[in-house]
Amino acid sequence: MAQLWGGRFTKETDQLVYNFNASISFDKRFYAQDITGSIAHVTMLAKQGILSAEEKETIIDGLKGILADVESGKLEITDQYEDIHSFVEATLIDRIGEPGKKLHTGRSRNDQVALDMKLYTRDEIEVLNGLVKEMLEALLVIMEENTDTYMPGFTHLQKAQPITLAHHMGAYFEMFKRDHERLTDIRKRMNTCPLGSGALAGTTYPLDRNYTAELLGFDGPTMNSMDGVSDRDYLLELLSALSIMMMHLSRFSEEVIIWNSNEYGFVEIDDAYSTGSSIMPQKKNPDIAELVRGKTGRVYGALNSLLVTMKGIPLAYNKDMQEDKEWAFDAIDNAKGCISLFTGMLKTMQFNKDRMKDSARHGFTNATDAADYLVNHGVAFRDAHGIVGQLVLTCLEKKIALDELPLAEYQKISPVFEEDIYEAISLETCVNKRVTTGAPGQTVMKQVIEVYKKYIETYETV
Repeated sequence: MAQLWGGRFTKETDQLVYNFNASISFDKRFYAQDITGSIAHVTMLAKQGILSAEEKETIIDGLKGILADVESGKLEITDQYEDIHSFVEATLIDRIGEPGKKLHTGRSRNDQVALDMKLYTRDEIEVLNGLVKEMLEALLVIMEENTDTYMPGFTHLQKAQPITLAHHMGAYFEMFKRDHERLTDIRKRMNTCPLGSGALAGTTYPLDRNYTAELLGFDGPTMNSMDGVSDRDYLLELLSALSIMMMHLSRFSEEVIIWNSNEYGFVEIDDAYSTGSSIMPQKKNPDIAELVRGKTGRVYGALNSLLVTMKGIPLAYNKDMQEDKEWAFDAIDNAKGCISLFTGMLKTMQFNKDRMKDSARHGFTNATDAADYLVNHGVAFRDAHGIVGQLVLTCLEKKIALDELPLAEYQKISPVFEEDIYEAISLETCVNKRVTTGAPGQTVMKQVIEVYKKYIETYETV
């Protein structure tokens, strides 16, 4: 058992206790961040005269060698070490001797792990933002190509009013745009450096925390050492943001699953993102969408677990906080995988435009426009509402759409109707006369698309 804290103890830790306490099995993914943080720490120690220039160079060369060997596979991170910090320090001492023992000067594992987690989270936010950008770009392509692809808009899963596919995709653009803004906001707020907080009360060494923060790309040091080692708000914020993003993906997945069904037939999912049945040869299942929907609960679980872990922890650091890592890693990995796969599925998906338009026509989505026609000819809206309700009943009996009902039938119910009713209730008219900001009309949709293009052009990933 390789550990760096045995001086006060008179016998070995029980093996079961050691295994229970160890974190190397999961925090070994921090190796690059741990070494990066150590290089910055040593550079600052030399600047402050705590280490000599020669010691600094020896230690940094040793750390860079460890990093290169781990990345090349020459050096394996094994479970004989308690955590990644122990692995790096013990390996360094083995390689360079006495100077390696000075690496930990003015530092605690508490502020070290806090730094590593922040560096790792910061890197992952950048990756996540890149993936969200790809999703937004895919949505924008669909929007540009489908400003005149008519389909039903739904409320309560009932056909409500006609919209376009561009308009529908625009709703998801707004959702993922907010996801990007949340991630960017978290990245800015978390960007303070905990290194130098020590175990909880700083250190007597004359550290230059501002310099360390600058070397590591932080806006400055944390202002309270107790909070510096025990803050996990940024992780809770990230898991919350990922939960919201997964909720958006899950809603989108649910619609793809419905649209892919035989009853709807709005979309054809590419073979690369579908699976078949082991017994039913006709099946083509939307497994990616279903798995994304399923994994949403897993990310929710990570958020809830960390909230429950943190709710009873007194200041400052407590070992419970080690539980933040596995949940955060799992949630980040799953969110990245889900958005990447969903984007790939979306890019290759084919839309059945005729089926969408026919569904809008036969769902009475233009009923409100028929009522508006009467209002524009002097009929009170409440009366117009009742008249169109009767028209819908007539169409249901005849199993036809409103635009297939003969004018004579319209005029039986209200003599106000004239031949121009058909133009008034055509899907093109119903959609394109809606030109208020945020509506599906072609004119305004093209303006919105231009706004979205500019958003992508100025997109922040860091």
